[in-house]
Amino acid sequence: MPPLVLVHGLWDTPQLFNRLKRELGDRREPLLIPHLPHRLGAVGLLELAELLGSHIEAVFGSEEPIDLLGFSMGGVIVRTWIQLLGGHRRARRFHCVGSPQRGTWAAQPVPGRLLRGIADMKRGSDLLRQLDADLSTLEPVDCRSYYCTTDITVFPGWQAHLPIGPAMAMPVFTHRQLIADPRALEILSRELLLQ
Repeated sequence: MPPLVLVHGLWDTPQLFNRLKRELGDRREPLLIPHLPHRLGAVGLLELAELLGSHIEAVFGSEEPIDLLGFSMGGVIVRTWIQLLGGHRRARRFHCVGSPQRGTWAAQPVPGRLLRGIADMKRGSDLLRQLDADLSTLEPVDCRSYYCTTDITVFPGWQAHLPIGPAMAMPVFTHRQLIADPRALEILSRELLLQ
C-alpha cells in the first residue's frame, strides 16, 4: 500500500489523529501527519496546500504515489493541492472527512482580509469556485467522502462532500465525532486499509 498522509483542519494539530492512528496500528505505514500552522485561520488555503506539498516531497520525494485523508478544512487543503498544485499526478486515493467542499455558512460572516483561510471556506468563495470550475485533475483520483448530516461546523452537513466519488453519511451527530467517535473510526480505518 502507498504511504498515507493525514491532514488536520482549523484549530487542530496532528494530535487530532491519535485515535485513528491507534485504530490503524501499524497497518498503514509509512504515515505522514504534517503540522500546517494556520494562525487561527489567517493563512490562506492555497498557501497551506503549498506547505502540504513541501512536506510530502520532503518525506516521500516527488513521484511516489500516496493516499491522503483530510479532515474538515484539511480536506479543502488536500483538494487544492491535488487540483491546483500537481498533486493529481501522485494521489491514488483521497478520503475527505467532514470537509466544506461547497463551503459552510459558518464562515460567511468572517472578514476575508483578516482571516483568509476561513474566508476560503465561505460558500461561493473564489477558491471553491476555482476548484469546481475544472474537475479534470480530481477525476483520476479515487475520491471518497464521509459526512455528518447534523454537522453545524460544516453547514449544511449533508453537502460536506466532494463533487465526485461516493459519499457516506456517518452514524454520528457532530463534526468532531467524525474523527473521534469509535463508530466513525471503525469505518475510516476499514476504508483506509482497502488495497
